[in-house]
Amino acid sequence: MRPTHAKDHPATAPPQPGAAAPVASCAHGTVADDGEGHRVAEGVPVPAGSAEVRRIDADVPGAVGRLLGQVLAERLRRARLTDPLFAEELAERVAGFTLQGGKRTRARLVWWASRACAGRDRAAAAAALRIGGALELLQTCALVHDDVMDRAVLRRGRPTLHTDLTDRYADRVGPGRAGRFGQSAAVLAGDLALAWADDLMAETPLAPGTGEVVRRLWSDMRTEMVAGQYLDVQGQITAAPSLPRVLRAACLKSALYSVERPLALGAAVAGADEVTLRRLGAAGRCVGMAFQLRDDLDDVFGDPRETGKACGGDIREGKPTYLVAVARARAEAAGDGVAPAVLDRWLGDPALTERGLDEVREVLVATGARATVEAEVDRLAAQGLRHFDRAVLDAEGGGPLRDLLLATAGARPGAAAAAGPRPARGPARARGGAEDER
Repeated sequence: MRPTHAKDHPATAPPQPGAAAPVASCAHGTVADDGEGHRVAEGVPVPAGSAEVRRIDADVPGAVGRLLGQVLAERLRRARLTDPLFAEELAERVAGFTLQGGKRTRARLVWWASRACAGRDRAAAAAALRIGGALELLQTCALVHDDVMDRAVLRRGRPTLHTDLTDRYADRVGPGRAGRFGQSAAVLAGDLALAWADDLMAETPLAPGTGEVVRRLWSDMRTEMVAGQYLDVQGQITAAPSLPRVLRAACLKSALYSVERPLALGAAVAGADEVTLRRLGAAGRCVGMAFQLRDDLDDVFGDPRETGKACGGDIREGKPTYLVAVARARAEAAGDGVAPAVLDRWLGDPALTERGLDEVREVLVATGARATVEAEVDRLAAQGLRHFDRAVLDAEGGGPLRDLLLATAGARPGAAAAAGPRPARGPARARGGAEDER
């Protein structure tokens, strides 16, 4: 996963770099059973009823942030008991990074998928909120590790975690040793975020029969995320991969992790039937692929004020993106030897200049790769919405979920029209009585 593959834009009025955002105190929770013999911790406030579920609708990111604030306050309390230095320099940075947040798209997908399948069910809403928080912690792990692998210096418009820690010690031990320390510490910070994410998932009370499904989805998603990331970094040191191979990596590292699995987790906690899960899964796969392809475009052609990072990171790292793969394929088909030479010259060059990036941009436009990928984003977005519109969902949750999917896809204005008009929504039918696919 690259720095932007989460569309991780700066949060509003973020805390200063390296400083943990303030968190509220949280009392120890009680312990309960999730119906399948698993002991789970309770104590984080949950929606008191359908009216409160609706209030959360108005600000899902804020609700997830408040939950994380309470969860992380307890984690920091335990970290300080373990070791004050560890808590101050590492645990507080992990908490601060998570609380600063981005758009919290994955958490919103979980919430609205649950709402679309279960209406205002209190238990499903409570589980969806906690799973959304766990996904935010998992995203912290992914982004911190990404920044180390990509040698990125900015994240959300501020110094990356490993850069911040490097700067903290550079005057004491010199830039070389401080740099190695910063990278090592960031790996540990990502590991800590992953541990906290798993803790939050394990402590989420789930209805009998639901826990096994949710835990399997969570396990599969973590493995898929690592597999996609491995294919991504492996592709940087090998010959230019084929288009199918590039798409496979994009599917694993982004389409599944960023969209399809969050939708599935939200639907699963709501007890959705197999038909609904299948249709939402197909929608999520298409939208997730569009999401990744838009990210590829934004890395080269985007506005740094919106992406929160400098352009050209994928080019500097030699990322095997679909955008570059299309340019190569089109150049080879046209017998164009100049375009591949330009790509070979600049791809993987950490000293990529603005002039070099402009040359790459010219190739991507001249070969038609940019236009091709733009059209593919629109096509995938429209296809995803067609899958989505076949699912029978609760009207109150289905509409916002559809809008969120369209925004996540990053399609151009008017792309939704290709999917046809939005169908009228009926009451939720996701808890059983699966209809046959037609």
